Amino acid sequence: MTVTLAALRGALSLSPTAGDERIGDSETAVRALPELPAADVRAAFTRLQAESLRPHLPGLRALLDGAQRALNHPQPEATLARWLAGVTGGEVTVRASWGDVVAHAGHAPDGAELTEVPLAFERRPVGTLHLRAAPGWADLAALIAELLRLARLQAAAAGAARRRVGERQFEALLSGDAAQLPPGEGFTVAALRLDGPRPRSARAREARTAQLDVLCSVGEGFFYRRGLTCLTAVRAQGDHDVSVWLWPVADPAGAAGLHEALLNATAAAFRLGVSRAHAGAGAAPDALREAAQALSLAPARGAATFTQPDPLRPLLDSPERAAHAADWQARLRAGDPDGKLAATLRAYLGHAGSLASLAGDLNLHLNTLRYRLRRAEELLGGGLSDPAFVARVYLAFGEVP
Repeated sequence: MTVTLAALRGALSLSPTAGDERIGDSETAVRALPELPAADVRAAFTRLQAESLRPHLPGLRALLDGAQRALNHPQPEATLARWLAGVTGGEVTVRASWGDVVAHAGHAPDGAELTEVPLAFERRPVGTLHLRAAPGWADLAALIAELLRLARLQAAAAGAARRRVGERQFEALLSGDAAQLPPGEGFTVAALRLDGPRPRSARAREARTAQLDVLCSVGEGFFYRRGLTCLTAVRAQGDHDVSVWLWPVADPAGAAGLHEALLNATAAAFRLGVSRAHAGAGAAPDALREAAQALSLAPARGAATFTQPDPLRPLLDSPERAAHAADWQARLRAGDPDGKLAATLRAYLGHAGSLASLAGDLNLHLNTLRYRLRRAEELLGGGLSDPAFVARVYLAFGEVP
């Protein structure tokens, strides 16, 4: 419904004007009467618009009752999609944040226009509504998108409850509890790490954990839509937190599909590692190590699958290496009580570029970085230019998947 400029001026007790110029929204009304307070103009425009709609409110309420009732349906997205397709005579598609179609109904008529409405909660995408229909239905699509957003949040809440249960089951499985294995012959584990240095502040660490939990939900939703039970959790792995998933190997395309879902759901830089297929609860820790090792080989926003045993694995898992690491870490800690030198050494071992680029990644001055590395060399009694010394430093401080 539109409002005329003459009616708007009358509602604001201004002198009438000739003509019947129509105003379609409140911001146009504010621009048409710049001499008046914007809040007064918006309020008058809203009153007039509501007055013009009043005769149609009973019909509008009756029309939207069906859409509102869809939220209580066991499949609210599908019900809302059918309702909107039926009302508009168009085609409706609802997609999850990772790209999967969660509901589809209707057919696009000739000459249809595409209306695409993002569904978001607290700036986090939860899905998208696509409507292909005759011109003029975009406003209704935006209105129904709010109900679809609630439906997607209901689905997300159910997924969060499943993930909390899955976290406990995953930890139990890592402890050897075979009862926690999902149905199917064997299982596969994937691990995801976000790129960038480890967050320093508590708030930054909390934000990173929340980001990983959101990605856990993407993977859990991806497998749930395919009828597969997926255990997922955010857990510490070396110096980083990672998102991990465990799913039955009944889905041969699971790893590739998970990777594609994550690419669709986030623009963040991440690396995904996937284990071999395993059977038996006792293999869960091995599968997790394989996934962590594979992700260290994955390119940015890419995935890698564990293909062969690491020849260093026996050494890395040996008690001799653990004793060496404890000894050297204690030596460094004696002159590094706040852990800055150890953190810098770990970053140095995992960096393939120049010292200048590493200093930038760590938000340090180049001279500060050089000082820390020299101080670590003094405390450990060697030089980072010596390959043998670097090998011993890696065994003590390197990230062991």
